[in-house]
Amino acid sequence: MNPCFSGVTPYSVTSTNQDAFAVGASHITIRTAQDLDLTALAKILADSFHPRKGFLRWVHPILRLGIYEDLRNRLRGSSPHYTCFVAVTATSGVAHPVEKLTGTVEVALRSSPSWQFPNRRYPYISNLAVKKSCRRQGIAQQLLLECERKSLEWGFADIYLHVLEDNYQARQLYLKMGYKLRQIEPNCSVWLLPRPKRLFLHKPLTSTP
Repeated sequence: MNPCFSGVTPYSVTSTNQDAFAVGASHITIRTAQDLDLTALAKILADSFHPRKGFLRWVHPILRLGIYEDLRNRLRGSSPHYTCFVAVTATSGVAHPVEKLTGTVEVALRSSPSWQFPNRRYPYISNLAVKKSCRRQGIAQQLLLECERKSLEWGFADIYLHVLEDNYQARQLYLKMGYKLRQIEPNCSVWLLPRPKRLFLHKPLTSTP
């Protein structure tokens, strides 16, 4: 996973389960994604993981369509251990607030490689992305916390994710939230096409009273 977001700034929690919080004049809620969110989610993910630079400007619509279809298939799947969360803002102080999606993340169970023994399944975070204009507001942190709560609800005591070695801002956030390096995965194509290594991170989870 190579999320594109910046550091975290303080926020004020406005609900007992910490799934909603206030940022400036907006009220942000974390909820599960719905079909009607797909277009906005595809744009956030495409802009985060495939910035419109150089050649990508021309293929960006195709990439966004592919993300849309992949996400729609996952949302409509029947897996009991998959959830896509979205961060939604609603401007306060107006008669008819309009919801706007500001971020997203997915959590699902992943199986360990077949050559590892014993083979097991574990919660895995992927596709964490926050809209560029909404970064540095604690949204990414809240999305991660929601994934951790969901993993505990599924009965797991650990959670995992990947981050690219050169994604320093994401690594800083994960470090603050208690994630530790579990494994450095070698890049087999490093001599053909130099790319940063993937870091496999782990965090033990604890239930809150």
